[in-house]
Amino acid sequence: MKVTWEGLGWERLREGVGRCRLPGWDCTAGLVVGAGAALVVDAGSGLAEGALLRERAEALAGRRVTHLALTHPHFDHVLGAAAFADAAVFGAAGAAGGWRADPEELRADAVREGLDPRVAREAADAPVPPLRAVAGELAVDLGGGTRVLLADVGPGHTGHDLAVLVPGAPPVVFCGDLVEESGRPQAGQDAVPARWPAALDRLLALGGEDALYVPGHGAVVDAAFVRAQRDALATRFGVSR
Repeated sequence: MKVTWEGLGWERLREGVGRCRLPGWDCTAGLVVGAGAALVVDAGSGLAEGALLRERAEALAGRRVTHLALTHPHFDHVLGAAAFADAAVFGAAGAAGGWRADPEELRADAVREGLDPRVAREAADAPVPPLRAVAGELAVDLGGGTRVLLADVGPGHTGHDLAVLVPGAPPVVFCGDLVEESGRPQAGQDAVPARWPAALDRLLALGGEDALYVPGHGAVVDAAFVRAQRDALATRFGVSR
């Protein structure tokens, strides 16, 4: 039987690029497939979820996942990272300081949000590869003309927000929780509200008017949605424009 994106619960955005919405927190994970490598965006909220995410991504890609990009250091996006132990793992510069440096706080936050304590403990204690810091922008070649651009566009939703641009027609931008469609953007203690609208301006500059913008939670949106959310955040946080 032929493996299809839809058959594995994924949404195909264009050739070789797709995403899925994970259960529980409706967190988005992404996949970009090149001729010789594959990159996953975000890892889910636990080891079992991360392992299933990787299994399905590799079934779609027809090859091993070689790269993992973590958009920001919140539990629902990073606690599955140990399932990608042999991949190159990337995050915004400084992100590891709020994640691996204090796994107990990450575990506690996950439990506060409703994750099973045993799942949270297992994931927080699991060894993961060193995070490769992205300061500015970093191009990654996945082979066959498929390249992605990792961009440190934060701070905003957190102190360390990474976006993933897949150039092409149309461009696809994985935004992490800088953009949310299924609810009001969440601003926790690690948010930097005064810088958030500017981070969305950087997203818009990366993708342009014709891009598909993939939020951390919710349906894929367009540039007009991102612009409207930027303006709403500026008003919400009293940021002059």
